[in-house]
Amino acid sequence: MKFARLVLLVTLGLSLVFLAVPLWAQETGNVPATSQNQTTPGAGNADAINIAQNSPLVQSAQEFLVHQTKQIKTASLRSVTLDAINNRKTCITHRAGVTDSQKQVILQQLIQAGLVDTTVNSTFPGGLIAGVFPPVLEDGSACPQLPQPFFAAPGSGNNSHHAYPGGLPLHESFNNLSSLGFATNYRLIYGQSRSDGLPIINPSNNNRNSDIYISDDLLSAAPIWHDWAKPIVFQWNADGSEFQELSFGGNGQTDNYGASGDSRTGGHHIIGLAESMKRGLPPELVITQASAHSAPTLGNEYKVVNWLRAAAILAQIDPVAKGYLFIDHQNHLRLPPVRKLSSFDLLAADPSQTNLLAEYALHNLSDADFVLTIPAITIDQQLLSAIAPQFGYDPQDTTTYISRFRNPVLSYLSAERLLIIYGNSGLDGVIAEVSKLSQKKII
Repeated sequence: MKFARLVLLVTLGLSLVFLAVPLWAQETGNVPATSQNQTTPGAGNADAINIAQNSPLVQSAQEFLVHQTKQIKTASLRSVTLDAINNRKTCITHRAGVTDSQKQVILQQLIQAGLVDTTVNSTFPGGLIAGVFPPVLEDGSACPQLPQPFFAAPGSGNNSHHAYPGGLPLHESFNNLSSLGFATNYRLIYGQSRSDGLPIINPSNNNRNSDIYISDDLLSAAPIWHDWAKPIVFQWNADGSEFQELSFGGNGQTDNYGASGDSRTGGHHIIGLAESMKRGLPPELVITQASAHSAPTLGNEYKVVNWLRAAAILAQIDPVAKGYLFIDHQNHLRLPPVRKLSSFDLLAADPSQTNLLAEYALHNLSDADFVLTIPAITIDQQLLSAIAPQFGYDPQDTTTYISRFRNPVLSYLSAERLLIIYGNSGLDGVIAEVSKLSQKKII
């Protein structure tokens, strides 16, 4: 289908009213440490890689993710996901061969579709182009590559969850277990029967036999793909701080099919969706992935739809033809009827219902650890600043403090571990834990 039709499809039902978008992911609420030009790969990427590749905690998390990915039963999904997280030369397929002039065309299509706000162009480091197309290695070639390996990236932006080198594989390891754990719990509570076929709950059924089907493949792969673009978006500045993140995917005012609504979200979410679409991953996986920042329930289907629309523009594909979106009777873009959902027309019901798989909501639930991990960072940063002089570091010497003390401490120990130790052993417990790194001359 011609690309012009794609632009028409993605604009259906939405106004072209623009509003300034936040510069970072809505889930984080983080404040950038510095204002940097983000048009070239981060000057601090190499330092972050060095910290992360020497942290036993980070490397064990990366190994765990590889192990979990190898358990995916669908061969094609297993292979492409392994390549994405464990091949340091993996190709960024949605950026392959994209020239600077083509980037401008794609950006204009996002703007015309009401999915990017032009007013932030003068305030975002490097402009909108740098936010939608963060710098990568071998940009414009047939095989652009990640500016840092998956294992070196943080889990989010400055002062937010897992905001340290290697925080990404830790975040993903937790989400992987959470996602699969939710599926197990649903099987045990809603998918067990007694001998006459009537359902009961059976939490002791450890072999996980179940009357209902929930895909472990989707719930293992979707969290990884959701955050796959963080090595691109959250690169490292020379002072150890991170790139800012552009939020897009809506105009913030009329995103709900022209009515009041705000579907803006962190760029990593949409960029990751563009990559999974471009690699041809199936609609069930891509929509499950898209549900990380909001399940398409309780009136929020429009958010997931808009993120898929924006991703399709980045990937330069037709989302309807590829099965990622569906045009309903009112010419609105909706989630498609996958599996057996087409056996009844939910979209035509009164009131209209969402084509929903359980996996969409379960993946969303598994991505909610930030309610603890964001305060872990903000509290730990106060504690580390207070004890840094005992280890020879001055918090006012920002670059040295962040690069040589704060980032290594968090990468080797994790903010979450330190928060829990602090709650049970106080500041003395945190000092004792950090002293392990001092004794090993890591800090």
